[in-house]
Order: sequence, then C-alpha cells, then structure tokens
Amino acid sequence: MKYTLYREQELGCSLTTAWSFFSCAANLASITPPEMKFKVLSTLADDVIHEGMILDYAVSPLLGIPLQWQTLITQVDVLKSFTDYQVKGPYRYWNHFHEFVETDKGVLMSDTVVYELPFGFIGNWVHSLYVQRKLNCIFDYRSAILRGLFRQEEVSN
Repeated sequence: MKYTLYREQELGCSLTTAWSFFSCAANLASITPPEMKFKVLSTLADDVIHEGMILDYAVSPLLGIPLQWQTLITQVDVLKSFTDYQVKGPYRYWNHFHEFVETDKGVLMSDTVVYELPFGFIGNWVHSLYVQRKLNCIFDYRSAILRGLFRQEEVSN
C-alpha cells in the first residue's frame, strides 16, 4: 500500500536562499535528527542539482542499524521544484517532491512524499506501529530546525 506524507512550511527567506539550501544535498544532514546518523556519502563539492544526479547516503533509522540509501534526482525545475526517487534503500517505493513558491512573507516550501514499505501486510503493520510516527517525527524535527535557520532572515531578491 502506498502512503503520502505532505508537509508545508513558510520560510522567512528569499526564493534563491531556500533553493540554494535545499538543492544542496550536503545540507540534508543538518535537518535530520542526530540519532539517525545521517551521512552524505557522495562526493559533492559544489555540484548543482540536476536531473540524473545520484546521491548516496548512510542512515540508521531503526535500532542504530546502518542502511545504505541511494536517490536519483528525476526532475528539476530551478527555483521551483525537484524530485528525488529512491533507487536503493529501506522502502519499496519512495518519491519525494520538493516545491518552493515565493510569497509575501518569504517562501512556501512543501514536501510530498509518496512511499511504500516492503513485505506486504507486514510492512503495512510496521507502518502503522512505527514508520508513520517516525516519519512525522523526522519532519517535525526538520520543521523546527528550519524555523531557527530562516526566521530572522529578511526577504529580498
């Protein structure tokens, strides 16, 4: 069964600032809960996000057990949106669409994640017992960090 997680957040920054932050994979670790031990394994330097870009990570989502995660950037519309798709990782299916819309207050950032767990009905059971709550906690943490990062920045283009 596929599930959808949707979140949106107003960021008090310019569209350029939001895009620069979120389109840089190196920043992902800073908005992921520390207990997940998230680490970007890809050598990125100053790579600009682009369709076809492959990103490798290590993450420990459950009981400190490290997992490899690989995503492919399948869509980029500069300053508007991008999509990362799990090629290898813990999910049967993971497609994460990031969207950025300029507003009077800054930028409305939204995340739409469509995902499916492996193992059929067992995966659905694990989702209801653990995964759904864990994903909400991860995005709650991210939201709190982003409020701190972007709350005092003035909007200017």
